[in-house]
Amino acid sequence: MTKMPVIFFGHGSPMNAIADNSYTRGWSEIGNSISKPKAILCISAHWYIPAVAVTAMERPRTIHDFGGFPKELYAMQYPAPGSPDLADRIAEILGDTVSVIKDDQHWGLDHGTWSVLCHVFPDADIPIVQLSLKEDEPAEFHYELAKNLAPLRDEGVMVIGSGNIVHNLHAYAWGKHDVEPFDWAERFEELARNIVLSNDHSQLVNYEQLGSDAMLSVPTPDHFLPLLYILALSTEDDKVSFPVSGFDGGSISMTTVKFSEM
Repeated sequence: MTKMPVIFFGHGSPMNAIADNSYTRGWSEIGNSISKPKAILCISAHWYIPAVAVTAMERPRTIHDFGGFPKELYAMQYPAPGSPDLADRIAEILGDTVSVIKDDQHWGLDHGTWSVLCHVFPDADIPIVQLSLKEDEPAEFHYELAKNLAPLRDEGVMVIGSGNIVHNLHAYAWGKHDVEPFDWAERFEELARNIVLSNDHSQLVNYEQLGSDAMLSVPTPDHFLPLLYILALSTEDDKVSFPVSGFDGGSISMTTVKFSEM
């Protein structure tokens, strides 16, 4: 079986779910360029809770976890199946490290997952499981936890992270998608890319030590942590690429980071 890629998506606004733009077209191209996975594990910025949990329901609901958007967005459904078997496998893999809650009724697929995957795999026919981000743990915990998920790549499971390298909503130019990005956002984005290319992940695990640009770009950890899961699952044999890039509203990076076998 082909070793599956691991991909971090900068998901940006929920409106991307129903938009036709350079980001959504790039996501579609990714789906067309890779082998269809047996299942998908997504670590989304929007399941940020005080526990390690996996979705374990047969039919996860499409969660509209946002407010103030057009009715067309709330009508959007992504009826992909779940996978209790994959949830069991993840709980087995992580069980020696942490206590894992198998959530078979509460959560589902939040927009960090479905707003991207509706373009990558529009048929919604691939089983999807989400893994929560434990909100009371430091970045190093997430990076080390993610390493345990490495066997999934050889089992036909594509692991994706969904967040944003730069995500500062306080500085965001609401309704103005094509404004010039802030200098600090561009600098941190470039620094992060260079660190990814250098394969020295420790600098991004310790992003809080990277100065004021990092603090402005990552004012809260939720959207940044999914990147660390993808970095932790990359190997020296992987080729790294950035198939989607750009800034939305001046302060949200839309960069996608993809690791795949050469």
